[in-house]
Amino acid sequence: MGRERRLDGALRRKPGTVDWLGKRETVTPEAADRLEEFFASFAGRSRPLLLLDYDGTLAPFRVDRFTARPWAGVRELLEEIQRQGQTRMAVITGRPAAEIAPMLALTPALEVWGLHGAERLFPDGRRELEQAPAATQARLDEVREHLRRDSLGGLFEDKANGVVMHWRGASRHKAEQIEHRTRELFDPLTRMEGLALLDFEAGLELRVGRNKGGAVEAILAEAAAGVDGQADSPMAYLGDDLSDEAAFRAVQRVGRRGLSVLVRRTWRETAAEVWLRPPEELKGFLRRWREAGNTKSIFNSSNR
Repeated sequence: MGRERRLDGALRRKPGTVDWLGKRETVTPEAADRLEEFFASFAGRSRPLLLLDYDGTLAPFRVDRFTARPWAGVRELLEEIQRQGQTRMAVITGRPAAEIAPMLALTPALEVWGLHGAERLFPDGRRELEQAPAATQARLDEVREHLRRDSLGGLFEDKANGVVMHWRGASRHKAEQIEHRTRELFDPLTRMEGLALLDFEAGLELRVGRNKGGAVEAILAEAAAGVDGQADSPMAYLGDDLSDEAAFRAVQRVGRRGLSVLVRRTWRETAAEVWLRPPEELKGFLRRWREAGNTKSIFNSSNR
């Protein structure tokens, strides 16, 4: 999918399908057909998987991440899907997992894979965290102390499995300076066991542990083992950032039952199959999921 595939004509709708196009400019006829094919596959299947990034996907970015609340109406749609009890939902985020529950305020809380997948927080409060080799952890501690003394002009974030430098909101010139200094510090350290660089929009992370693709693969491995009847169920991953690309690729490896969705206001090159603009097209997707999850109306949905 590329810029050249933007909408240039009306889609003839099949009976019982959502008008994905309407006045929209991003949902191409091919993407609309793919979405309807995906939701039609819910028929006769149990426990579809809905995997979601948070910042930039469910909520707009904020320099102060603790003010990044979901787009209006998104939390309510997630709550309705959750209340149906037919979907396994999980958030896969770069944040520490414990930050998500207060943001979404869902009861019960969702399963959250934090730190890009290195941490898992179960709805009952149990927590699992991948451990770094001792020498690697010691080196990360040294970098933490360095960045506490000198944040390189950016915003330093300390994580259990890594160190992060943000430059969101900085001028272009200042952002380039911060990125250059950060790469000078981080790049040599990637020679150590387990350490890797993760590029994301307006930031760079030096980290250890699985990424979002690894989190998706772990969830799919559970599904393949028949956990909660999820083997061969439809599944989708929605994300916006460069860090979500690994998750998109993991979804594609399961074939047509998997759907990868880029949620973002502006186009960028991506491995995702479908591009949706938030918040309205995102909410349209969640409404359609809600209706597909209601077996009584699976073929009689509307974009209410």
